[in-house]
Amino acid sequence: MRLLLDTHAFLWWCADDPRLSRRAVQAVSDGSREVLLSAVSGWEVAIKARLGKLPLNDVPTTFMARMLERHAFGVLPVTMRHALGDYGLPAHHSDPFDRLLVAQAQLEGLTLVTDDAFIRRYEVETLW
Repeated sequence: MRLLLDTHAFLWWCADDPRLSRRAVQAVSDGSREVLLSAVSGWEVAIKARLGKLPLNDVPTTFMARMLERHAFGVLPVTMRHALGDYGLPAHHSDPFDRLLVAQAQLEGLTLVTDDAFIRRYEVETLW
């Protein structure tokens, strides 16, 4: 199973936040699984930090690089195929970041680690 972290799951993992489910912690901790973070999560972190909605202990570029290296997460680039995958998705969710994560998970056969009830309404494998 290859995992794709929702942005909140990534941030909670980095902060050792107790809101991250035990099942998610076990799955991400399992060294036999590839754990990925979408480039769209980097964009979301940058926007939220700029707007003052996400306090970070460093600028987003440094924070993300440090966390990706520390936790050995891979980065999933956003391709045109991923972006266009939004077209066929039902309107369960209005958040463009989350819709792109759903499209990426569907197209790449990834399990999306998320606590988002709207995402779980899509035809995508989730874990929480």
